[in-house]
Amino acid sequence: MEENKDKGRDEIYSERVRAGKRTYFFDVKSTRSNDYYLTITESKRRFKDDGYFYEKHKIFLYKEDFNKFVEALNDTVNHVKTELLPDVDFSEFDREDDESTGISEEDSDLKWD
Repeated sequence: MEENKDKGRDEIYSERVRAGKRTYFFDVKSTRSNDYYLTITESKRRFKDDGYFYEKHKIFLYKEDFNKFVEALNDTVNHVKTELLPDVDFSEFDREDDESTGISEEDSDLKWD
């Protein structure tokens, strides 16, 4: 039954963002009718009695909502940066991630504006 789960929904493009204990996946998929949508998945590694498993949360984002979603996300992030945490240098977090992975800022293509 698992093999039919994504039948007709081909993955077109994928980006992975590692963020500490979490990993985020941004995947573009297509429908049977050649339309496109985005899935955003948060994956967290958890320990259970017999070993590790991954807890996943997924959001489906359809093309008619792309602009509203991006605008709301940018507005919310900018509000936190400018109104709630104006003294925080957010670029410092980028450098820490780059140093821990050994990727220089110039070589990293996973950036937010």
